[in-house]
Amino acid sequence: MTIVLDTPDVDGLSVAVNALRGWQRDRAMQLHPGDIGWFWRFGAETTAGAVRTWSRDGRVLAVGLLDGSTLLRITIAADVQQDEELVRRLVEDVTEPERGVLPAGKVNIEAPMGVLLHSLLAEQGWQTDEPWTPLSRDLAEPVKAPDLRIEIAGQEQAELWAEVLRASFEGSTFAAEKWHAMSAGTPYADARSLIGYDEQDAAVGVVTVWSAGPGLPGLIEPMGVHNDHRGRGHGRAITVAAAAALQEMGSSSALVATPTSNVGAVATYASAGFGKLAEVHDYYREN
Repeated sequence: MTIVLDTPDVDGLSVAVNALRGWQRDRAMQLHPGDIGWFWRFGAETTAGAVRTWSRDGRVLAVGLLDGSTLLRITIAADVQQDEELVRRLVEDVTEPERGVLPAGKVNIEAPMGVLLHSLLAEQGWQTDEPWTPLSRDLAEPVKAPDLRIEIAGQEQAELWAEVLRASFEGSTFAAEKWHAMSAGTPYADARSLIGYDEQDAAVGVVTVWSAGPGLPGLIEPMGVHNDHRGRGHGRAITVAAAAALQEMGSSSALVATPTSNVGAVATYASAGFGKLAEVHDYYREN
């Protein structure tokens, strides 16, 4: 049967999300249901417009998320990662702008390590970009409670959660409306947003965690510490709280990734019990 490229409608997003759930593996950094959940902050219709699926015989084989205007994050089902027909079709679709997957100009592709897609992209002249460091924490053992008071954020705390996130990233315009949009998304049924408070009851850090289901790795995205409260171990504490929340939700491990150049973030996750995995690289090409 022919491989079919599709952009789902809002109702069809659940098919892509459910496919991603079944593909998650411990210590394998790849597109996660939580990535689509975090993108949902832009609204359901925008999220649907950013998702691509590749199917054969009615089965979804690959899912991509156009994260921004020039980055395609793509994951392929484990049993077809070396399927040459599928992967060559993917390369054609992402290389030719008229296919509507990626625009002309400099574009990046993120895909799990070890898949045929990497070698075929290299054959087509794609080059590796700056490295990222994925990190993972096994949740088989109990997670010790952090030295912060932790609150689960609901609708009433959306403004505060958004305020702390804005103060965590220079130039961020994140607002409560985006939190409400995110929390209305299908993936948020398996997510929690947390707020960490210091001894003076100041909100110092926030995080959202995304479960892929019991026995599967969960994702941390995003995590931020208020710029007025840095250097006091709050990043470590809120990250430990995130791991504990995922453990309560039945996740087998907690995953997170950050640019390797962000040495502070790598150190924070390591201090929270996360071990480094092999560095990963996007591929880029001028189309």
